[in-house]
Amino acid sequence: MTRPAVEDAERERVGGELAALARTLYERGWMPGTAGNVSVRLPGGAALITASGRDKGDMTARDMVVVPAGTAAEAPGPLRASAETAIHSAIYRTTDAGAVIHVHSPYATAVACRVGRRTRPASLRIERFELLKGLGLAEPAHTEVPVFPNWPEVRRIAADVAGHLAATPHAPPVLLIADHGVTTWGRDLAQARNRLECLESICRLLLLTGSGLPAEGREDRS
Repeated sequence: MTRPAVEDAERERVGGELAALARTLYERGWMPGTAGNVSVRLPGGAALITASGRDKGDMTARDMVVVPAGTAAEAPGPLRASAETAIHSAIYRTTDAGAVIHVHSPYATAVACRVGRRTRPASLRIERFELLKGLGLAEPAHTEVPVFPNWPEVRRIAADVAGHLAATPHAPPVLLIADHGVTTWGRDLAQARNRLECLESICRLLLLTGSGLPAEGREDRS
């Protein structure tokens, strides 16, 4: 096959993997409706990401958009990239991630609501849970998960994420966005998904035990 044909075949294969994962996460209730997005870094640095406005339970390999390397701008075509493309691009620029997943899983989102602030970053300290080992941490006994404000401008969230990751090279491969959801990444989709499952389970345990979470109904949300 010629090089363009090889590239098209690779994108079709990766697109099929993205669609399959999106359907799985939809069935778990983590990507309801058109919410959430998944991407993979392609050879050469570009990323393939789920298109905006597509039902995650019905996705196919053709419901993907190519984002050129180092940007949040999509390649020309009939589909629009996910609204959170800028966040995926920020992670690819500042880490060696091969795949990124953003979902609205209920327990992680609930914790993000409890911990997050509207106008400044916050942090969730997690310690002792055995599941921390699933996040690929250098020190699995504890970690600090950043919780970013849910700015209306997604590029502003992306700038916060990029700044944090650039300044904290050993940051955990997970983050929360207040009142919004959770994002994880890894060398491939399988690792990113595993880390997502571990963080969601940890957040469930935090809510069940109340450990490390602020009291409900707090007044200071600034």
